[in-house]
Amino acid sequence: MARVLSTLVPLLSADGYIAVAVTIGMMALMMFNVAGPDLVLVAGLTALLATGVVNPAEAFVGFSSPAVITIAAMFVVAAGVRETGGLDLLARRVLGRPQSVAVAQLKMMLPVGAMSAFLNNTPVVAMFVPLISDWSRRAKMSTSLLLMPLSYAAILGGTCTLIGTSTNLVVAGMARARNPELEFGLFDITWLGLPALVAGTTFVVVTSRWLLKDRQGAVESLRDAREYTLAMRVAPGSPVIGQTIEDAGLRSLSNLFLFELERDGEVRTAVGPDVVMREGDLLWFTGQIDSVVDLRKMRLVSVELDEELLARPVSSWVEAVVAARSPLAGRSVKESRFRTEYFAAIVAVHRQGERVTRKVGDIVLRAGDVLLLEAPPRFMRNHQHDPAFALVAEVEGSTAPRHDKAWIAISIVIAMVVVNTLELLPLITASLLAAGLMLATRCLNGAQARRSLELRVLIAVAAAFGVGVGLDESGAAAVLAERVVSFASGSGALGLLAALYATTAVLAGVVSTTAAAALMFPIAASAAEASQIPLVPTALLIMVAASTSFSTPIGYQTNLMVYGPGGYRYTDFMRLGVPMQIVVGIVALTMAKLVYL
Repeated sequence: MARVLSTLVPLLSADGYIAVAVTIGMMALMMFNVAGPDLVLVAGLTALLATGVVNPAEAFVGFSSPAVITIAAMFVVAAGVRETGGLDLLARRVLGRPQSVAVAQLKMMLPVGAMSAFLNNTPVVAMFVPLISDWSRRAKMSTSLLLMPLSYAAILGGTCTLIGTSTNLVVAGMARARNPELEFGLFDITWLGLPALVAGTTFVVVTSRWLLKDRQGAVESLRDAREYTLAMRVAPGSPVIGQTIEDAGLRSLSNLFLFELERDGEVRTAVGPDVVMREGDLLWFTGQIDSVVDLRKMRLVSVELDEELLARPVSSWVEAVVAARSPLAGRSVKESRFRTEYFAAIVAVHRQGERVTRKVGDIVLRAGDVLLLEAPPRFMRNHQHDPAFALVAEVEGSTAPRHDKAWIAISIVIAMVVVNTLELLPLITASLLAAGLMLATRCLNGAQARRSLELRVLIAVAAAFGVGVGLDESGAAAVLAERVVSFASGSGALGLLAALYATTAVLAGVVSTTAAAALMFPIAASAAEASQIPLVPTALLIMVAASTSFSTPIGYQTNLMVYGPGGYRYTDFMRLGVPMQIVVGIVALTMAKLVYL
C-alpha cells in the first residue's frame, strides 16, 4: 500500500512550493511576534496574490464569507448585551466568584463546551470574550489565563454532537456520498467528543499554570495610574441590594478600595465583609479610573448627580484637564456653577499625583487638575476644543448600562439561539437579525455598534481563508497529506488511524478546519478501506482531528478571536496546544478502538 501511494504522490508544483514557503514565513513572523496576526496574514495573502498562486476572487473570498459576517454581527449582539449590563448579570449568575484560576477555568469551560455542542463555536466565543475580560478583571485574574481555555472549550464542545461544528457535517456528507447506506446520528460522535471534552478541560485546569503564560503584565503596567476619591450611592434596583460587601464583589475590585460607608447619618470607617447593602447606602471609594468604571455596572450612582442628570437615558464619564488660563482656575466648584454652565457633574478631582478628598463642591480648582465628569454625549462635541480645558477624553467603557433593557438584550440572544438550533434560520441570518434588533430596541446605538467591530479579528479571519485557499488550490496540502499517510499505511489499523489523525490536525492548523477535513477524508477513506478499517470510526476521527485545532492561532477562527485580546504570542498556542492536541488524540483513538474496532 505504501509503495502504491508513494507512486501516486506527485511532486509539488511551483505554486505549491510558494504556498508552503509563504505559510512557513507567516508562522515564523507570528512566532517571533514581529507583527500582529492581521498584518502578517494580509502580507502572506498579498504575497500569494502577487505570485499568482491565488487570483483576486480566491484571495478575498474570506471577506465575503458568511463566517466573517457572522462574527461581525455577533460582535454587535455581544455589545448590546454588554451595554445593557446583561453580560455582567450573566457573569454573576452563571460564573460567580472563583477563588482560583483553576476554578475559574472549570466554571467557564464546562458551560461553554455544553453550549458549543449545539451552537456554532464562533458566536459563543464572540459573546464570551467581553464577558470573560470583565469577569477576570473583577476577580483579579489575568485575562490571558482564561481566553485561550475559552477558545479550547468551544472547540472541544463542537466535537460532542454532529451539529457542533460545520466540519462534522462536511465529513458526514462526504461519508454518506461514499456509502449511501451510512447515516450518522446526532450523538454518534459523542462517544469520542465527550471524553475529549472532559480530558481536555482537565488537562487545561491541571497544566495551564505551567504551560500558559501570564501575558497581561505588560498591558497592566501601561494602565492609567490616576486615582480618585469619590462617593457612590446605592441606587434603587441595584443588584448589590441585599448582598454582603463580600458577595457583591466590592472588596475584590482591582485597584479600588472601599474605605467608608454612610447609612442613616452613621459613618462606618471599617467596613466589614459581612455588611449587607441597602438602598441609599453612601459608599466612599478610592482607586484607579479603570476600576471605578466597574461601579457603574452595579448601579451605583455618584452623589454629585441631581435628579435632572440622573434622568438622562445615556451618560458617560469624561476626564477633563483644567487649562492654564481656564476661567475655572482659582474658583471653587460651587462658585463656578459648573453643573449649570456645562450641564455635567464633577464626580471627583485628581491633582498632581494626589487624590483630592474634600467635598467636591468645596474644592478650589487649579490649572492641571483632572476632573472626572458625569456628562451627556454632547459634552465631548461641545467642549473638546473649549479653551477652558487642555484635554477632554471619554473614559472607555464608562457609559452607564441601560439596566432596564438587559432582559430585552438577553431575550434577543435566546431567540437567536433557538431559531438557529431549530434550523428555522441560518446562523448568519439569525445573527444579523439579532444585531438589528439590538439597535432597533436601543440596547445600543450606532456609534457603540461601530466601536464593537473588532477589525483586527475580522481582517485576520478573512485573510486566513484566502491563505487556506492558496494551500488548497496549489495542491500543497493534498501532497503533504498523502506523503505522511503513505509512511504509516503499513503500521496496523491503530497506527494508520493515528497517522490520519495527526496529519489532519496539522493541516487544520494551517488551513481552515473544513478544508483539512475535505482534503483528508478521501485519503483517509481509501487508506482505511485498503487496511480493512470500518468507515465510521475513520470518519469520526477525521471530524475530531479537523475540528480540534489547538496548536496555532490561525487554524481556527476562535483562536484568532482571543489572540489579540489575550495578548498572546504564537508560541503560547504551541506550548499549551501541542500537548493538548496529543491528549485529545489519544482519548479519541482509544474511544474509537473501544467502541468501533
